[in-house]
Amino acid sequence: MSVIAAPVWEPRLVLTPLTSHLEADVCVVGLGGSGLACIHELIGSGQRVIGLDASGVAGGAAGRNGGFLLGGLAMFHHEAGERIGLGAARAIYQQTLTEIDRMERETPDAIRRTGSLRIAVSDEELDDCRAQLAAMRDDGLPVEPYDGPEGKGLLFPADAAFDPGARCGGLAIDALRRGVQLFGDSRVVSIDDDLVSTAHGSVRARAIVVAVDGRLETILPELEPRVRSARLQMLATAPTEPTFPRPVYARWGYDYWQQRTDGRVVLGGARDLGGDAEWTTSTEPSEPVQNALSALLRTVGVDAPITHRWAATVGYTENGIPILEQLRPRVWAIGAYSGTGNVIGALCGRAVANLLLGRRSEFADLLRG
Repeated sequence: MSVIAAPVWEPRLVLTPLTSHLEADVCVVGLGGSGLACIHELIGSGQRVIGLDASGVAGGAAGRNGGFLLGGLAMFHHEAGERIGLGAARAIYQQTLTEIDRMERETPDAIRRTGSLRIAVSDEELDDCRAQLAAMRDDGLPVEPYDGPEGKGLLFPADAAFDPGARCGGLAIDALRRGVQLFGDSRVVSIDDDLVSTAHGSVRARAIVVAVDGRLETILPELEPRVRSARLQMLATAPTEPTFPRPVYARWGYDYWQQRTDGRVVLGGARDLGGDAEWTTSTEPSEPVQNALSALLRTVGVDAPITHRWAATVGYTENGIPILEQLRPRVWAIGAYSGTGNVIGALCGRAVANLLLGRRSEFADLLRG
């Protein structure tokens, strides 16, 4: 069976390139989950919005991830409490759970409220799970100890699985119906004051939001000291017998997998096994990591043939806190979600939209400390 070098998720929406010079209240660069969340918040307040993407809807990490909707920041909750304070960590976690509820209402056909697992692969990791369990229970957050077919660890009953391509495609179609102009195949070549330029067109706007996860530091070079892009890799199999009722995070979150409703197993991770070569903006799958993923697939008991292999570029910050800030008088940046941007990214998108509208954002305040 030939293997397709593309993600298994499909946004099912093609956008034309920008080939003219337009004006808007806000130009949003990036049509993934965070950019589309920002657009929807803006148009709900009557703003004229134009959206651009270098490829298309969910063309980057938004359409190339594992399809997990997880509570909290990228770091585990007890670590977040130590790093940013117990009150802020608890409040952010609660906001992510509320955001999953919101996402489910917006695109119910794309989301399954399955819960998720964190599975320990060593005694040290199992001890860390116990520390996380205690911290989350102290904060009244939904978590249970778990001992089942996948192994021992934690169950997070409020988490979900989703089809990221279907969700982003649905949000984009709704935005188009509401009068938003969206353009694909329109890589930004420069952002100067109030002007966003692509190879064949431009958008002049009162405000510009760069909603990009991977490569954020290449679009906005002033972020280069603080943001670093990495490659995350995945594979998918042909449909097989039901095995995994909920998404699984394992080995400190380095490995992860889920089974879709069509029976395909989607599995990713092993970035640490690729070494420094994975700190790259390349989206070409690499042999060492893909070999590790193939071995992991068999280790977890799946023998179905592999049908898809792909990679995505995502951004990391040193402290694990995403970027949400105004970098220039008219330019805002959101991104660098450190590997878990599906929920946090949507929160960042709506937060920056509210700030542009002159509203207070509790979520933005929490991230800023």
